[in-house]
Amino acid sequence: MTAAASWAAEAKEPRVIDFKGAPHSYLEAEPRDRFAQFQARAQKGDAKIDTSNDKAFLTSLLAALNIPVSSQIMVFSASSLQSEIINPRNPRSLYFNEDTYVGWVPGGLIEIIAADPEYGPMFYVFDRLRPGGPVPNVQRSVKCMNCHAGNATRRLPGLIAESLLVSRAGSSLETYRRDVQGHQIPLEDRFGGWHLTGEHHIANHKANVMGVSQAGRIQKTPVEPGQFSDLGLHLLPTSDILPHLIHEHQIGFENRLVYAIYTLRQLKNDNKGMLGAAAKAEIEERAQELARYIVFADEAKFPAQGITGDPAYAADFLRDRKATKAGLSLKDFDMKTRIFKHRCSFMLYTETWKETPRELKERIYYHMAMYLRDQPDAQHAHLAPAERRAIRDILKETMSDLPTWWR
Repeated sequence: MTAAASWAAEAKEPRVIDFKGAPHSYLEAEPRDRFAQFQARAQKGDAKIDTSNDKAFLTSLLAALNIPVSSQIMVFSASSLQSEIINPRNPRSLYFNEDTYVGWVPGGLIEIIAADPEYGPMFYVFDRLRPGGPVPNVQRSVKCMNCHAGNATRRLPGLIAESLLVSRAGSSLETYRRDVQGHQIPLEDRFGGWHLTGEHHIANHKANVMGVSQAGRIQKTPVEPGQFSDLGLHLLPTSDILPHLIHEHQIGFENRLVYAIYTLRQLKNDNKGMLGAAAKAEIEERAQELARYIVFADEAKFPAQGITGDPAYAADFLRDRKATKAGLSLKDFDMKTRIFKHRCSFMLYTETWKETPRELKERIYYHMAMYLRDQPDAQHAHLAPAERRAIRDILKETMSDLPTWWR
């Protein structure tokens, strides 16, 4: 399947799932995500947060959530609940690890998205900080669902990233991509409305540009980081290509997996715990989609010169690297022709994957094995033999939930 065919498959009308109703009852669910765990520690006085000013508050919160400051990427399109204050003069910074995303715009509020292993992304918003006062109150947000449970996420709680040509006010003038996420999106179609820094060598990218109306026509004009905004208000002056690439891969994985989990739960509920032939076929479709994504079968082409990412973020990303006795890891970077040396997603180490229902997980592993066997057919043959063997070894030595037949 080509990348174009993969996009077409994802464009099919998705199953509509009422995530607010039974058997999901998303709004009534007691969150178990990383941020919920932080809240529990904070209530006991075990989380130390600096409230002396906005930047101190943000820095200490990131540390408490184990999110590296080096993951910072910046967007200046008018997005999130705070769209009225986000624009090329006041970009929003995003920070993330594998399961938690923190957004902050100078003069605004801190927003959190954290992945619950059973129900998917949970959304939180802090009240405004009173410098020197207590940690602001925080509450789960339902307003986020206006965007984060729409067509872009197959009408389930999810993560989104758009690519737009925006005006001086941050509003959309032209759309380069919408309603799809993941590493298969061509690099030239990404980053509209975002800042992009680093040695990326991407020709004709959409970053660092806004549209200005002149004589009735829209003219594109540069918006380099700090050109119209005060970068001193942010924790870093950068929006590096490497965290951009990792962020895109992660949200593509999370949304596909959440959709599959909700689909399975709905089918089991509709069929009183049983999965008939039609239900099994639908689960098989979700498993095939996820397996193909996990092994980067449709990853966007890199520029001929490769990409050089921020070494500080690379070091932070590798802190929890899980390696084999031979020193191989799913997090090892390539960055010459692709992101990773061993094309199998590190997101298999997340709690969402660990708690994925057995009926779904085993089918995903089955379809992954089709890509990793010694002699795959033409549809599953994008990995070189040495890379297939390396991935099998890494999974066997670092994963504890592989099917018995895999070993």
